Amino acid sequence: MLIETEPTPNPATLKFIPGRTVMDAGTRDFATPEEAEASPLAEALFTLGDVTGVFFGRDFISVTAGPGAEWRDLKPDVLGILLDHFSANMPLFRAPSAGFSVPAEDEDFGDDPADADIVAQIKELIETRVRPAVANDGGDIVYRGFQQGKVFLQMQGACSGCPSSSATLKNGIEQLLKHYVPEVTEVRAV
Repeated sequence: MLIETEPTPNPATLKFIPGRTVMDAGTRDFATPEEAEASPLAEALFTLGDVTGVFFGRDFISVTAGPGAEWRDLKPDVLGILLDHFSANMPLFRAPSAGFSVPAEDEDFGDDPADADIVAQIKELIETRVRPAVANDGGDIVYRGFQQGKVFLQMQGACSGCPSSSATLKNGIEQLLKHYVPEVTEVRAV
């Protein structure tokens, strides 16, 4: 089995592509070892000690190294864990009876029903234009709300903590949304 690796705009994060589907639907972000207990793979990656984030996309896994960690030292260990996991066809998540739940991907934060058409346009643009581009960089952006012209988005995977994420948010996503949805005045990360 060959697992390809790609750099991301976040120098602390590498994208690992196993050549098969990782998640059939949605994404999952693990920011702590406690959250990673839901997944044998994420938990194994966190046991390396230098891992501070794991993100599952449709066909990739992004791994974030902690401060001071060197990818030249960490990468072989990450590849070994990924190879073992996928070669053995192990499950990505523990059974639901293990006491965890996967959070809803598009949890609604109380949008005003009067803004339903605006919210639908925003979600469509995020789904068709923003998320595919961000997935190429090893991350994801999830819609979290729209209030008084402000769009609230959650950055995940390689996008979370990326030095260029604020530029992407302001110069890319905000401009795109303002262009197509004039009611949008600002985009903020949550």
